[in-house]
Amino acid sequence: MSCGPGSPGTPPRSWWRRSRRCGPAPGDVPGYATRVALREPVRRDWFLDAQLDRLDELIVPLVTARAPGLLRLHGVGPDTAALLLIAAGDHPERLRSESSWAHLCGAAPVPASSGKVSRHRLNRGGDRQANHALWRIVITRLGSRPGHPATRAYVERRTKEGLSEKEIIRCLKRYVAREVYHQLRGGA
Repeated sequence: MSCGPGSPGTPPRSWWRRSRRCGPAPGDVPGYATRVALREPVRRDWFLDAQLDRLDELIVPLVTARAPGLLRLHGVGPDTAALLLIAAGDHPERLRSESSWAHLCGAAPVPASSGKVSRHRLNRGGDRQANHALWRIVITRLGSRPGHPATRAYVERRTKEGLSEKEIIRCLKRYVAREVYHQLRGGA
């Protein structure tokens, strides 16, 4: 059986299928090994992309069923919403207030003042994945074009007041935690 590209009676095939079917030509073992080595990461990438697409198709209806308004918030995607729902647990109604949700997410302000400066820092406790989800929402709102107008106005105002970028992000995380809380409670 001839394996060349112009073999009579064989339809033209891509090089990786030809090399898989025929194996290495005599004396071309290094070339064959190179083709196989280059082909496998591409196949793995295709497989993982297809798997990710299937999981995304499954997660969106689950998130929408539990908290329908959560995906409508600016900067909240299916993965971020799922992290926040996991942090809330099966019974988000057990969260009595916005502040309890913020403490659970690690987005509650804690006083960290010195003698001259009055300031706050983020709570280091709480669910780190939920905290990261809030951070991701804030960064998306800050970096997206045209952006989230309320977030941009807030950043400009707080920058004029002299707050650092880190402190502004802390405040925005608390603000986003408040928005998410209302969506979680509304969907319960």
